[in-house]
Amino acid sequence: MDEIREIDGSELEGGGQILRIALTMSVLKKIPIRVSNIRGGRTKAGLLEQHLKGVELMRDLANANVKGASFQSTVIDFYPKFLKGGNFKALVKTAGSITLLLQVALPCCLFAETDSKLELYGGTNTEMAPQIDYATEVFRPNLEKFGATFDLDLIRRGYFPKGGGQVSINIRPVKKLNPVILIDQGDVKSVHGWAFVAGTLPIRMTSQMADGAKGVLKCISKNIDIETYKEDRDIAPDNGAGIILVAETSTGCVLGSSALVKRGEQALDAGQRAAESLLKSIRDGACVDEYCQDQVIVLMALANGTSKIRVGEVTLHTKTAIHIIEKLDTSSKFNIIPDGQSNIIECIKTN
Repeated sequence: MDEIREIDGSELEGGGQILRIALTMSVLKKIPIRVSNIRGGRTKAGLLEQHLKGVELMRDLANANVKGASFQSTVIDFYPKFLKGGNFKALVKTAGSITLLLQVALPCCLFAETDSKLELYGGTNTEMAPQIDYATEVFRPNLEKFGATFDLDLIRRGYFPKGGGQVSINIRPVKKLNPVILIDQGDVKSVHGWAFVAGTLPIRMTSQMADGAKGVLKCISKNIDIETYKEDRDIAPDNGAGIILVAETSTGCVLGSSALVKRGEQALDAGQRAAESLLKSIRDGACVDEYCQDQVIVLMALANGTSKIRVGEVTLHTKTAIHIIEKLDTSSKFNIIPDGQSNIIECIKTN
């Protein structure tokens, strides 16, 4: 067995992302790892419910041996074996993000021996993580540029603080991922999106979110279509309100943003918040937005060749992803090339 690699969970971003990236690369490269100081950069360090369920999901995916996987543990040893595929479940009893579970598991399922089905429970639309709609409408089109995809069935939405959401995801493995060159944003062709409320919240909030977003984005596109609706109580019984925005460009770039209405916040302000985030990505000339950056870093490392992708400001999450990947995958060398208001992230495969 290979010598165990040491990962310090307090470095850079210092949160759950280090654990997720380390687990993904450990499984794919069949490298045993010890992650210490887990979430050392957070007020409440150690494995919380959602992180623990992520570790358990990866254990099942890789038929791994794991030591230290318990609530609030700050150190785990993870020994992966093989990726077979099959049916897997992760049940987060809080509103912990389902999309973050998908982030850690998806790249591994793409290289499993057979098809995989993930039944994931938790939060579908939560703060501090991409909304599930972002995963299908923004991340998936970018994943497809690398030659892979997934099918997602949204069964029930789960909002903070109760969670209770459920999704079913089917993933077909690929033989390889293709390298991607995405450095020309082109012109914005259209902006579309959804503004929703659920539970007992009034539907007028959806129009307020949409109006807030349109007011910000009218300077870059006249073709803005934001659907407004109230979720069916059978799918979303609890209170929640938010907006998802997607911009498509003439060169095939898909950029997105989202916001949930915070306690005490006006719905109009939430719409403006989401729009301002999207507008910044567009004005920076980025080909992927700030929330997709660190997700495509993993795909670039796994692609069979050199990839180049233009981004705006390189986020701390992206720097963290690069740092962990280069520690566990010596065949991937990343370069960040400043270019005006934007940066080009290059991943060179050395063997």
